[in-house]
Amino acid sequence: MTRSWIKLGIALPVAALLCSPLSADVQTREKTLVKFEGMFGRVVGLFGGKAAKEGIISTSAVKGDRKSTMSDNSGQIIDLTEEKIYDVDLKKKEYKVTTFEEMRQRIKDAREQAEKDAREQAGKEQEQQQEQQKEKQEPVREWELDFDAKETGQKKQIAGYDARQVIMTVTLREKGKPIDESGGVIMTSDTWFGPNIPALKELIAFDMRYYKKLYGEESMVLAAEQMAMVMAMYPMLKQASDRLKQEGTKLDGTSLASIITFEAVKSKAQLAQQQSNQENSGGGGIGGMLARRIKKPEDPKARATIFTAHHEFQEVGTSVDAASLAIPAGFKENR
Repeated sequence: MTRSWIKLGIALPVAALLCSPLSADVQTREKTLVKFEGMFGRVVGLFGGKAAKEGIISTSAVKGDRKSTMSDNSGQIIDLTEEKIYDVDLKKKEYKVTTFEEMRQRIKDAREQAEKDAREQAGKEQEQQQEQQKEKQEPVREWELDFDAKETGQKKQIAGYDARQVIMTVTLREKGKPIDESGGVIMTSDTWFGPNIPALKELIAFDMRYYKKLYGEESMVLAAEQMAMVMAMYPMLKQASDRLKQEGTKLDGTSLASIITFEAVKSKAQLAQQQSNQENSGGGGIGGMLARRIKKPEDPKARATIFTAHHEFQEVGTSVDAASLAIPAGFKENR
């Protein structure tokens, strides 16, 4: 469910600009793999099973006012006419029904709780920052966000379509300083764009209709107002948006595959501190000296990958049968 809402949140602004009402049927097969690095990645790999190692294969189908999304163990069917959501457990062979009205109430409750938690957390963080500033007397750091997109010239076939490679990079660094000096974060998207595929736009168009059904037509106006407020509060996002418009011609087409990499970059001061800690980690005396000679500490790395997210359309079709949108035969409702 969370993954669906994240995808919806990313897709809606794009769909509002690019999508006109469509009526085409579409059925897809996709592969998704999210890989975390470090200790957390090892834990996920240990307990995440096959999905954590090989990824998740899912199918989506849209026909009229009904959409189905299925993976190995679970699935979901949304019916805009009935205003119902069917969550399917393929292992237990059962399903649960949630009405749109029930979903609206859940979202309202979750939003109110999140706003309450955010206010409490913001208050604590503000107090901590004020205390830290008093102690250190350091100026508040300002940040800049850079965006770049480059055509590599590489081409290949994906899901039966000719695709071209575009590397997009988003860099967050301290204002007026290169990232290797100030530290920050880098997000890189290695994306393969195919031609404009109307059938795939139908997936986004359906999500937009679902969103409007849940929240109403005025929600799109409110979303635009909220985005304007965010842009005003965070000028760096406006910088990135303006750059995105400049690079727009490089992003023409439909994304058929992508690898998104998120990296953390240490500042020079952080690297120096880590190096110092490693040099002193062996302890004092002869024992510490021998330990340092036997095992020389590795040089600290400036960049560390946090996670990578892989996504690829494996098949795209425009024929959808009734079985792809129905509750599997023999499944019982879990009330």
